[in-house]
Amino acid sequence: MSNNVISRIEGGDFFLIAGPCVAESADLCLHVAEQVAELALKHDLPCVFKSSYQKANRLSAGSPTGPGIDEGLLILQKVKQETGLPVLTDVHETIEVDPVAEVADILQIPAFLCRQTSLVVKAAATGKWVNIKKGQFLAPEDMAKIAAKADSKKVMLTERGTTFGYRNLVVDFRSLLIMKETGLPVVFDASHSLQLPGGGGDVSGGQPEFIEPMARAAAAVGIDGLFVETHPEPDKAMSDRGAMLPLAQLEELVTSVLKIKEATN
Repeated sequence: MSNNVISRIEGGDFFLIAGPCVAESADLCLHVAEQVAELALKHDLPCVFKSSYQKANRLSAGSPTGPGIDEGLLILQKVKQETGLPVLTDVHETIEVDPVAEVADILQIPAFLCRQTSLVVKAAATGKWVNIKKGQFLAPEDMAKIAAKADSKKVMLTERGTTFGYRNLVVDFRSLLIMKETGLPVVFDASHSLQLPGGGGDVSGGQPEFIEPMARAAAAVGIDGLFVETHPEPDKAMSDRGAMLPLAQLEELVTSVLKIKEATN
């Protein structure tokens, strides 16, 4: 299934990237991935499973960071083998890129690292797809320059909100259209766009109640893919508990967005 999904993304089909923020355990990731795989079949929708083996961007030294690269990649490999879904995960340093590329189908450059030239170049050199998240501090026009560093057509750009004062983000939907001028697939990250950085004291908060309306708006504007972090029990999640969509609401979100995509095509 994974090769077919990547082929459909390359062919211009609308796609979904979904999963828990952190690969907390094999059981959790398989549970979420199985639900995502069912949605993929039911809605004939190319889906990619997303989870991070490590969260390097933490506000507090005491915040959980995940299982680490060795255990995390074993979990992601298990998800691929048992569900057939392609997987996406973050890379933070050039030394991580090659081992991650042996497992992941899409390498993700986190927003705070999007200007790290060596990381973008190294990720693209693997020949894998690279998802570059737009930094909260960047104008959408800047992403064309960052994408050019990759020197690859296997690049997608993700909007995840822009810093709007302290502990708040805002989405300028013009950015989606501006980034589409690159000719690359543009993704809307509905969950991180609704983060409240540091809004939970020593962790980030969020406004997940707005995920669906924001995703619907992005679909109407014309995104190529939707990114959403989801968890069976967000309140118990290791990371981003304040911004993740409850897994039970994922199908409703997907159905709503697909209706808008169909109406606007």
